[in-house]
Amino acid sequence: GLSGNPADIERREAVFGKNFIPPKKPKTFLQLVWEALQDVTLIILEIAAVVSLGLSFYQPPGGNESLCGSVNVGEEEDESEAGWIEGAAILLSVVCVVLVTAFNDWSKEKQFRGLQSRIEQEQKFTVIRGGQVIQIPVADIIVGDIAQVKYGDLLPADGVLIQGNDLKIDESSLTGESDHVKKSLDRDPMLLSGTHVMEGSGRMVVTAVGVNSQTGIIFTLLGAGGDEEEKEKEKEKKDKKSKKQDGAVENRNKAKAQDGAAMEMQPLKSEDGGDGDEKDKKRANLPKKEKSVLQGKLTKLAVQIGKAGLLMSAITVIILVLYFVIDTFWVQKRPWLAECTPIYIQYFVKFFIIGVTVLVVAVPEGLPLAVTISLAYSVKKMMKDNNLVRHLDACETMGNATAICSDKTGTLTMNRMTVVQAYINEKHYKKVPEPEAIPEKTMAYLVTGISVNCAYTSKILPPEKEGGLPRHVGNKTECALLGLLLDLKRDYQDVRNEIPEEDLYKVYTFNSVRKSMSTVLKNSDGSFRIFSKGASEIVLKKCFKILSANGEPKVFRPRDRDDIVKTVIEPMASEGLRTICLAFRDFPAGEPEPEWDNENDIVTGLTCIAVVGIEDPVRPEVPDAIKKCQRAGITVRMVTGDNINTARAIALKCGILNPGEDFLCLEGKDFNRRIRNEKGEIEQERIDKIWPKLRVLARSSPTDKHTLVKGIIDSTVFEQRQVVAVTGDGTNDGPALKKADVGFAM
Repeated sequence: GLSGNPADIERREAVFGKNFIPPKKPKTFLQLVWEALQDVTLIILEIAAVVSLGLSFYQPPGGNESLCGSVNVGEEEDESEAGWIEGAAILLSVVCVVLVTAFNDWSKEKQFRGLQSRIEQEQKFTVIRGGQVIQIPVADIIVGDIAQVKYGDLLPADGVLIQGNDLKIDESSLTGESDHVKKSLDRDPMLLSGTHVMEGSGRMVVTAVGVNSQTGIIFTLLGAGGDEEEKEKEKEKKDKKSKKQDGAVENRNKAKAQDGAAMEMQPLKSEDGGDGDEKDKKRANLPKKEKSVLQGKLTKLAVQIGKAGLLMSAITVIILVLYFVIDTFWVQKRPWLAECTPIYIQYFVKFFIIGVTVLVVAVPEGLPLAVTISLAYSVKKMMKDNNLVRHLDACETMGNATAICSDKTGTLTMNRMTVVQAYINEKHYKKVPEPEAIPEKTMAYLVTGISVNCAYTSKILPPEKEGGLPRHVGNKTECALLGLLLDLKRDYQDVRNEIPEEDLYKVYTFNSVRKSMSTVLKNSDGSFRIFSKGASEIVLKKCFKILSANGEPKVFRPRDRDDIVKTVIEPMASEGLRTICLAFRDFPAGEPEPEWDNENDIVTGLTCIAVVGIEDPVRPEVPDAIKKCQRAGITVRMVTGDNINTARAIALKCGILNPGEDFLCLEGKDFNRRIRNEKGEIEQERIDKIWPKLRVLARSSPTDKHTLVKGIIDSTVFEQRQVVAVTGDGTNDGPALKKADVGFAM
């Protein structure tokens, strides 16, 4: 990597720029005031106030009153002096509302900017400098750095791949193509910022950062680099045409085409719902505001009240005028005298003022203010609770939620995985065995298998403070396996130093289809050995042998497999453990080299080393929280990628399932089979049969989560539409978080 000496870094930053996209200038307080003034009710009030003020200063010349008829309008002398108070009071209330709204928006914006800069400083990425693998803040990445990329990363800069295993990237945020793009050294080695690594791992040399990277270019196009809004509006008009072709607008937003402006505005929201990016900052302060449910209803109400008020005041004025005219010219039979005209006009003006008063009283000027204040208060309270609310109105949507679809790993559980049980050398250990209990051969397979076949980015680091827990870096499941080695008094780092990542012959990385990961090693005599690990039900099916009590492989028949499933895997799963099977296979030296791309022929005929049960403890505060939700009439459903027994056990621990209730637990496969018709299309009425009882959806893919959320939202089983909240940490709930009425990203 780079040497990391400050002079070199400075020079590179001077030439290529920093990895940071300058934020748009924040709106000034006055701009926010102007925005707040756009409210319909406020506009009606302003007009009424001005008219009322103007009229209170109009003093008609005194004419001969007795001639012109004596109609008593019940106006005392001193009241006309104080006529201006009404208008002034209305204006004052308008000013109050506007200032509060503007101040709120302003402080919210300030909070977000603070938070944003904190997130940006905290977001780290792994690079190699001076031969050391270090984690640095994304903003410090410079052109020429060698960065390590792995499954689940959001790329922070553009670069060229220099070493990769099975790397696949989701470039939909740039191209709108949802298919994953395979990256390799000879075919398409360019990695672009703002895209997601969906599988595999590798290293890249950074070639462009900040404003010059793909994300930066798009933000500059969007005017995020921030000229005055006026220019931007002009540019928007011109850009609309070019931008449509620019490919920057994602497919996902096609649905949003109705709200034209909204569509132009959000080309690059990461799939992840990952609020940690500069992207959101741009979205936070776009001029067009989406109205929330409540605001929409209130505006409608205010307009209706306004119309009713207008009608009433019109009727009032008409009645007063008719009464005056009939009384004066009909009943008292007076002629219309020219010199009386100003007095008649004064009467009419008085009637008009009474009309305006009725109107003003009818329009609820406190409404917008009350809502804004109460929502702002909720946001403040949520801040104290460590909840960050991006949109004021998300607060009220949360309050309406009737269903919550929660991810399991890391949301309901702590995401600190530890191996607590193992089936090894034909024994089921209820706790991690002593190192002496395991034969030397088995131990050797175990140590090499785990050390090599876990991503090299997964490590266990010493605790940050004395007496704390060791820190798990990288994939949590893999950290559990590495932790098992440490419990067995073995060090994975020695093996990794012996076999550095470059020497791995081929890696089949973990993905949600394979549900396993395999690594091939080439031995000095030309033979190959492949280590595999993954979901036990999947890997065991491919095992034809198993290591016996003395460490020698023996035949493993389907019958034996069923035994293990019944006696080991199911009991582990029913205690809420995740079961992982570790296995290997040798390819002898003499034979021709296998077809590595033909994965099904490679990862088969394995020898099982061990099955381990990994515990991910439920967060202590979860069961109470779920009880509260259920008491409030909110149905909590668990949607997870885990196996169904584990999922069911954890759902019982959390209280999502209660014994004796009538409910469904389905796997993704079953769920899909039940909701699709013969043609394989999803049918709403089929979903409607399932979701009211469904409590646990296991082994589900991101699309299943999305289908479920969409199905519940579109459902018409109950008279009231379901309001669905999704909670997740965003590893595979991106689409669902986006589809939901309100998304909580952990």
